[in-house]
Amino acid sequence: MNGAVISGSSLTTSLLRYGRSRALWLMLLVAPLGARYMLPFEDGGGIKIAVGDALPLMTSPFLGVSLGIIVSTLVMPVAWLYLRSNTTRRQPWQVEEVTIGSRIAIALGRFAADAAVLLGVLAALNLAGVYLATFMLEGDALNIAELSFAMWVVAGPAMIGLAALRILFDARPLLRSGFGDFAYFCVWIGSITAPIVTDSAEHPSFASNMWDFAGFVTPLKFGAPPGTDSFSIGGGFAATGTIDLDVMAGLMSPGYLDSRLAWIGVAVALVVLAGMIYAPHKAKKKAVLAGRLGALLNAGAPPRVVANAPAAKPALADAVGLVVSEFRLIGAGRVFLILAAAVAVISAFADFRHVASPAALLLLLFALSAHAGRTEARGLVALTKVAAFAPTARRAAFVIAGALWTTLLALPAAAPAVALDVLPLAAASGAVAATVAIVLSTLTGSSFAARLVLLVLWYGYASM
Repeated sequence: MNGAVISGSSLTTSLLRYGRSRALWLMLLVAPLGARYMLPFEDGGGIKIAVGDALPLMTSPFLGVSLGIIVSTLVMPVAWLYLRSNTTRRQPWQVEEVTIGSRIAIALGRFAADAAVLLGVLAALNLAGVYLATFMLEGDALNIAELSFAMWVVAGPAMIGLAALRILFDARPLLRSGFGDFAYFCVWIGSITAPIVTDSAEHPSFASNMWDFAGFVTPLKFGAPPGTDSFSIGGGFAATGTIDLDVMAGLMSPGYLDSRLAWIGVAVALVVLAGMIYAPHKAKKKAVLAGRLGALLNAGAPPRVVANAPAAKPALADAVGLVVSEFRLIGAGRVFLILAAAVAVISAFADFRHVASPAALLLLLFALSAHAGRTEARGLVALTKVAAFAPTARRAAFVIAGALWTTLLALPAAAPAVALDVLPLAAASGAVAATVAIVLSTLTGSSFAARLVLLVLWYGYASM
């Protein structure tokens, strides 16, 4: 079968399925809303972008780069969540994997559909940026062409690369699972930090600009006055004075535009590679470990049924029992208990706020999202409505159990002198993580969204 026909069929089919997705309209609103609340306004609102401890003067190109920063810090994680959990997540692999159609052609068609959707998000962001620029720029400072050029050059290749990563991660069984979400989280953090730790502003070249996948570092640093070699994005820092930043010079610096085109080429190459290494779906097999290690880690056979056991007596404290059951289900498995014991030992000897608390939350976010995804699976909630406790009560018990887990892990660090500081922080962080996990799992019916959002929140918490 002709590869172009297969790619065209895959493209049109994916676009039609995207058209039936209600979440697409919410996705199109994420970027404009982010621009409204994250752009650096003169009244101090939004995020701050400081170059050399000074705030750049607002120009059309700088506004375009600011929109690109919003894409890298806000839109890309949300877009990954959308691509992995939207209406095209369930593909007809049962039919495709037994046909003679080229996997590369199918991957290219789906990649084109994903890229078209993400570029549509950029188009919505571009319109929002032009609208906001009419209020942020005075007189004839508004230059729509420069604003749009800066935004698309910075954000366009990054979004196309994101679409390619989705296709690549769907090609391998391990990356299709929750490990793939964690791997993307590491790739996303690395793509933002790599150009910052590699100084490419003094001697820009094609090779140095290839480290800047997000695309916003070179325009900020190259266009700054000589001697300015640092910049900050976010808040919590003091910036005095203003600086005239030549963003267009950074966009036209040696090797920058070539690197952006090269990243698009890398994205297409990743899609071709995904088609080449595509592994068919297989029935999951439960891994069984032999020997002493298997006896230690495997749960083992359930206890034998006692045929003449008397009927269960009414529980005296049903609510407490519900919390206890949620607590046990969150911490199910010997591997989790071993890791939890390691975190408890760390909390006894290391600083709780900066070491032990992030370690405890990193362990629990996987356990919380996994258990929340199981209990909120499609069809199961309707069954649990006939239980003695309503689903709302079970969800409340889940939040309490999450707070109890973080409190338990913090007990070794709760010396009498610092107990009032450590225990409230541990309980509050666990309750917040459990609330995010159960709310997102209830809305989506799976653990994917909760896991990814909790990873992003964990990174912000650990970096504070």
